[in-house]
Amino acid sequence: MLPRITATAYLTPLREGGSLPAIMEADDLGTYVVKFTGAGQGVKALVAEIIVAGLARRAGLHTPELALIEVAAEVGRTEPDDEIQQLIKASVGVNLAVDYLPGSVGYDRNFDVDRETSSALVWLDAWTANVDRSLRNTNLLVWHRRLWAIDHGACLRFHHAWGRPEAFAESPYNYGDHVLSGRARPREAHDRLAGRFDAATLDAVIADVPDAWLLPDPERPDPGTPPDPGTARIAYRDYLLGRLEAAERWLR
Repeated sequence: MLPRITATAYLTPLREGGSLPAIMEADDLGTYVVKFTGAGQGVKALVAEIIVAGLARRAGLHTPELALIEVAAEVGRTEPDDEIQQLIKASVGVNLAVDYLPGSVGYDRNFDVDRETSSALVWLDAWTANVDRSLRNTNLLVWHRRLWAIDHGACLRFHHAWGRPEAFAESPYNYGDHVLSGRARPREAHDRLAGRFDAATLDAVIADVPDAWLLPDPERPDPGTPPDPGTARIAYRDYLLGRLEAAERWLR
């Protein structure tokens, strides 16, 4: 299970994204990028972050460690920005902490990524339907001479409007928009990696998501939404397994 920590200090907002994550310190003496439940993207983006980061690690990719962080309203009392104050108040309770990588820089094409890594990352993004790994917004960092994948909140689009699992399983992927597409061989990665992901492995990954984040949203009713956390975990597993089994439909 993900470790649980408590925020002790709000350091600075990260204004590159629309959800206003922040760099914060915690009681384990670590520094984290905190993504808030009260942000406009909602908790489903955090669910995708946890699940896809877990899949990435099992595919041998580098992605920052995660934790669940307790945030109190008082943590942001010295922040003068009203928007940030409101965001923290709307996010009191458990949020998502992503290990901060000090000194990391954004990926650009001058950094050489080996074919195996490129193939694994493109394959993972195609499997989870990630639409946010383009040249415009790579969501990749270079740290200690390694490539790190971050920001998985745009994956798993099916949970924004639950529908037929087959529709997600068989949907094509836009490889041409992926920043690493030119050097990747996702079919090779599929042959090498797909066997690592059975139902038990997916269950273990999905178990890291807090129950509260899997409850139906009363403000956005959707008749297809799983009614309780247990049913939701099974649905996430089945959607992902279904897409994996339909790989011939979306593999390049």
